[in-house]
Amino acid sequence: MRVARRIESLPPYLFATLDGKLEAKRAEGIDVISLGVGDPDLPTPPHVVAAMQEAVRDPATHRYPSYWGSIEFREAVGAWYRTRFGVELDPSTEVLALIGSKEGLGHLPMAFVDPGDETLVPDPGYPVYDVSTRLAGGTPVPLPLLSEEGYQPDLDGAPVSGRTKMLWLNYPSNPTAAVADGATFERAVAFARWHELLLVHDAAYSEITFDGYVAPSILQVPGAKDVAIEFGSTSKFYNMTGWRIGWCAGSAEAIRALSVVKTNLDSGQFTAIQRAAIAALTGPQDHLDELRAVYQRRRDVVVGTLNSLGWSLKPPLGSVYVWAPTPDGTSSVDFADMLLDRAGVFVAPGNGYGERGEGYIRFSLTAPDDRLAEAMDRLARVLG
Repeated sequence: MRVARRIESLPPYLFATLDGKLEAKRAEGIDVISLGVGDPDLPTPPHVVAAMQEAVRDPATHRYPSYWGSIEFREAVGAWYRTRFGVELDPSTEVLALIGSKEGLGHLPMAFVDPGDETLVPDPGYPVYDVSTRLAGGTPVPLPLLSEEGYQPDLDGAPVSGRTKMLWLNYPSNPTAAVADGATFERAVAFARWHELLLVHDAAYSEITFDGYVAPSILQVPGAKDVAIEFGSTSKFYNMTGWRIGWCAGSAEAIRALSVVKTNLDSGQFTAIQRAAIAALTGPQDHLDELRAVYQRRRDVVVGTLNSLGWSLKPPLGSVYVWAPTPDGTSSVDFADMLLDRAGVFVAPGNGYGERGEGYIRFSLTAPDDRLAEAMDRLARVLG
């Protein structure tokens, strides 16, 4: 059989490759501490689990769900946006349920990108933006994030052409942990409007912030809903990565186009999971302060250790990552492999996030405190 050229041309998914490397080491009997994938180790809040248990027992949830997400779920997203950002959304036209935000990000270019079209992809950035563009037959064009300016997008030098259709952004950022303010979003909305682009903001880490920083929504910019949609997820700030429930909100036209793709390819998310997500969005938010405190404590352990070993890192203000340059010009893969082989510590090499990620590694803060501390001790012994 002959596989489609679009598949043959794709690189293996970064974390699938990393998982294989990790499992090979563990098969050798090596105690590897994984700081590679941003998968929260903390439990889902009990009231969310209880809502899921109750919903699963209800036979009404056992049938096909709504293609667009239940109106109750979409109303809950709208209420959350109103409370959190002061943004008003029409749940019937400006909110769509997703089987995790990654699914929506992956399908979106199929609604907007024709073969030969281009999208502006943050470099360094989450690999799905690049790969989903390729799967739709488009060409991802790197949009440099300027490290000297806190990894903000270089919109003045953006390589826009007559075939450019979309602009992707992600703050707080994976992998760089950079954050953005309202002014960055205002510039991005104006840029998208001027160039007639769809502006896509991935806000998966919006509630994980530190040191008094509060992440804005791109939909707070006046007129943003004319050109922008924002993706959100329960995965990171409700510790629900395995549940696979998220949403996109904003431009009604973009929502409609994505819904055409999704209704032809999937049958929606299990209604019981939607009910659990409603409990997460509308229920107590007390756990968020504890969540932020845990990740801030872990951030400080990682940054403090690396700085004691010769780095000069500023503690990031958001996300669950620490992004660090490799020493002495060592390549990302070589340095990550060295840490795995000599310290038994598994980190993500930065080159998997784009050309400008070369020369960096990413530490995830989603390991238990004791294991994270041990990982830092191992690094200190190897690098000290």
